Amino acid sequence: MTDILKAVLYGIVEGITEWLPVSSTGHMILLNEFVKMKQSEEFFSMFLVVIQLGAILAVVILFWNKLWPFAKADKNTDPIKDTGILKVFVKKRWIMWAKILIACVPAAIVGVLFDDELDALFYNPTCVAVALIVFGIAFIVVESLNLKNADADMTIDDITYRQALVIGCWQLIAAIFPGTSRSGSTIIGSLLIGVSRSAAAEFTFLLAVPVMLGASLLKIVKFGFHFSGLEAAVLLTGMLTAFVVSILIIRFLLGYIRKHNFKVFGYYRIVLGLAVFGYFAFR
Repeated sequence: MTDILKAVLYGIVEGITEWLPVSSTGHMILLNEFVKMKQSEEFFSMFLVVIQLGAILAVVILFWNKLWPFAKADKNTDPIKDTGILKVFVKKRWIMWAKILIACVPAAIVGVLFDDELDALFYNPTCVAVALIVFGIAFIVVESLNLKNADADMTIDDITYRQALVIGCWQLIAAIFPGTSRSGSTIIGSLLIGVSRSAAAEFTFLLAVPVMLGASLLKIVKFGFHFSGLEAAVLLTGMLTAFVVSILIIRFLLGYIRKHNFKVFGYYRIVLGLAVFGYFAFR
C-alpha cells in the first residue's frame, strides 16, 4: 500500500474519531501499529496533527453562519451598533467568539509552554488506554445520573462566559492526557454544568477551530516548511479525506444526540482501552 493510500485511511480515521467522543489518539496509535508510513518519524508526528486542518474546514463550512462575525447590515441582523462601521458586526457572533476564546485560554497556555514535555510523558499506549477507560466510565456514570438541570432547548448562545471557562478547563484535561478525547472531555464537562447535549456538541465543534488550528500551526512551524513533493501529497490527501469524512460524521452526531445519549461511546471507549492494553501487553 502506498503512502498516499495510507494517508486516505488515516484521514478516514481522523474524520470519524475527531468528532465522536472516542479519542482520535487511541485509534491513531492502533492504526500506526498495523499501517506504517515510509516517512520520517518527524514528518509522521506532524502529519497526525496537521491533517486536523481538514476536519476544521468541515466545521467552518457547516457552522459558517454561526462563526462568521460580519454581515450586511439590514433589519435581520443584530449589529453591535445601528450606525457606523460596527453596524456590520453581528453581536451574538462576536459574543460567541469571545466565549470560544475564553474556553481556549487554559489549553493554549499549557500547550504552548509544555507541548513537547506532555507528549514525552503521556503519549504512550498505557496512558492512552487508561484515559480511554476512565472517560468511558465517566460517560456512563454521567448519563446514568440522568441530570435534569439542562434545558433541552438550550442553544450555544445560552452558554455563559463562566460555563465557557469551565468547559475550557475540561478541555485542558484532554490537552494533558492523550486518549481522553477533546470532544469527550468537553462534552462531559458541559453536561455536568447543565449544558444540553446538543449545545455541548455544537460548542465542542466550534471550540475545535482555534484549538486545532493553533496546534496544527505549531506543529508546522516546528517541522519547518521544507516539504518534499511526496510529503506534501501525503499531507494534502490526509487533510482532504478528513474534511469529507468530518462533514458526514458531524451531521450524523448532531442527528444522533437528538434522540440518544452518549452511553454507547462510553462502552466503546472501555472496549478500545482494554484492546490497547491487551495488544501492547502481549505483542
